[in-house]
Amino acid sequence: MGKSKLLFITHEMSPFLEISKIAEITRQLPQAMQDKGFEIRILMPRFGNINERRNRLHEVIRLSGMNIIINDNDNPLIIKVASIPAARMQVYFLDNEEYFQRKHVFNDKDGKFYADNDERMIFFCKGALETVKKLGWAPDVVHCHGWMSALVPAYLKTTYKDDPTFKNSKVVYSIYGNDFKDKLDPEFARKAVMGNMTEEHTEAYKEGTNTALYAGAVQYSDAIVLGSADVDADVLNIVKNSNKSVLDYVSTSDFENYYNFYEEITDEQLVDVA
Repeated sequence: MGKSKLLFITHEMSPFLEISKIAEITRQLPQAMQDKGFEIRILMPRFGNINERRNRLHEVIRLSGMNIIINDNDNPLIIKVASIPAARMQVYFLDNEEYFQRKHVFNDKDGKFYADNDERMIFFCKGALETVKKLGWAPDVVHCHGWMSALVPAYLKTTYKDDPTFKNSKVVYSIYGNDFKDKLDPEFARKAVMGNMTEEHTEAYKEGTNTALYAGAVQYSDAIVLGSADVDADVLNIVKNSNKSVLDYVSTSDFENYYNFYEEITDEQLVDVA
């Protein structure tokens, strides 16, 4: 067997964008797993405050040119890439002029939550999966970090469940403290529907709160990671009642526990096939 393939989907990563502790984990964890023999790919949005020149981003022409449909509108997807030389890792950035070319990330200069954060999230989640398909790279494990990737588990278990790229992928979702107290657009759950999905598939997400996004992600994931010590009590309850495999939070830079967790999940896959 070849190397296990591990895909990370995150809205932030050091040194490109540092908003919370997610940036540190998504920088260190992939490298630790690569050092242990995993094949790694990382995807994140190309927010407007990520300096292209300093970080040496350049467009990947063969991956760009797709359109992501949201609310019957076509939205061009541009893919850029940058390397972290010290880690021998590449990071793919999803870009779109309308959604990401802003000086601020989730809130405007006055601190107001962007009204289209729901569409930005849908664009990112759909775009990430379409990009991986175009790469022709089938991950064994898809590990999502942060609320902006919360739709990925739902898409993988519905629209993409029989897709050759993802049909054998296990989905892991990391939960952190609640990042926002606002609500996404009331039409968010409807707009998130794609392919052969119905609004029943996005019911858990419907409230559009940070907690609702976590609830939806938990519902569709194979396993959950508690990524911080300050996970909301309601979210912890959702995780507990899900009966999913859970990796508890451990304050350490030793990622041996993640390695073992991934191995357990992929071993379960082999058992399922048998």
